[in-house]
Amino acid sequence: MNNPSDRPQPTMRKPAGMAIILGLIVLLAWLVGSFSAEIAALPAWLQGIVYVGAGIIWIAPLKPLLRWMETGKWRE
Repeated sequence: MNNPSDRPQPTMRKPAGMAIILGLIVLLAWLVGSFSAEIAALPAWLQGIVYVGAGIIWIAPLKPLLRWMETGKWRE
């Protein structure tokens, strides 16, 4: 039978990972916001590319971070 003492103990990886994810979002938003005057000087089509790129780029570090949150390992 499943004994409650057999269950793995919770770790702080998930709350820490969520804090890191939120920190990445805030950092990227601050970075893009600090260049808003320069971005506004670009043509509208190029502004769209910059903002779409900035919206996608924060996803890159998520895969290893999510893996670490689940398994405790950065790589498989």
